[in-house]
Amino acid sequence: MVMLDLLVEPLQYGFMQRALIVAIAATVVCALLSCWLVLIGWSLMGDAVSHAVLPGVVLAYLVGAPFAIGALLFAGIAVALIGLVRGTTRVKEDAAIGVVFTTLFALGVVLISKNPSQVDLHHVLFGNLLGLATADVWQVSMLAAVVFAVLVVKRRDLTLFAFDRVQAHALGISPARLSALLLALLAVTIVAAIQAVGVILVVAVLIIPGATAYLLTDRISRMLILAPALAVASSIVGVYTSYYSDASTGGVVVLAQAVVFAAAYLFAPRQGVVTAAVRRSRAIPDKGDSEVRVA
Repeated sequence: MVMLDLLVEPLQYGFMQRALIVAIAATVVCALLSCWLVLIGWSLMGDAVSHAVLPGVVLAYLVGAPFAIGALLFAGIAVALIGLVRGTTRVKEDAAIGVVFTTLFALGVVLISKNPSQVDLHHVLFGNLLGLATADVWQVSMLAAVVFAVLVVKRRDLTLFAFDRVQAHALGISPARLSALLLALLAVTIVAAIQAVGVILVVAVLIIPGATAYLLTDRISRMLILAPALAVASSIVGVYTSYYSDASTGGVVVLAQAVVFAAAYLFAPRQGVVTAAVRRSRAIPDKGDSEVRVA
């Protein structure tokens, strides 16, 4: 009964119900997308776009527009600028990403400093799961549903794109179009997740689930199941833990995902550090035992 009371009590409040729905919806699509980001090597791109949307969010707040519009606009600007710098100069992709996302993030910080009374810096940077309105829940849910549907429909093409772009091109699949699609989905996903964990922490929910699943399995089909499942479990644990500990909900959700990653890092069946050490110790016979057997 005590355990049941602990589970039921938070759900009596509307803000907790909304927080749980948004956390699950946002982290599920982030987890799905993270599988391909990890495989393609676009983790830094996710970091760049998530930080680059800050000025768009701030401007949207200042003019009273839905912040999703500003975030999507600046996500597109960031991707376009990265492509422009990379394609017209000798600067490599990682450097172009670093220049663009730090510049746009700095612009957002300046805008906040010039309008401190109109912009809640804490909510922009770290999310506001417990302060979401019903309209926010619908917005996040719809964005997440769109991204989820597209990822499911295009999963085979995206997987081929991640492993062999040459073969994808030979089969009539345009790598450039898939790249553009993935970037567009990344932008929409970030907009959906910002309300849950904020600009700074959104990169964590975009990378950790896919990285964790990658340690646990060698098959993309299993990754696409494991990553969302782990994300849902982490979201539930994080939301409940934040309720009883009075801590930042988005931060606790990310910490829960990090704990799962640490467990996979240490104890994954094939890739775990501890598991590998135990396997090596069993494979090497004890010297004293071998001498006794010979004798």
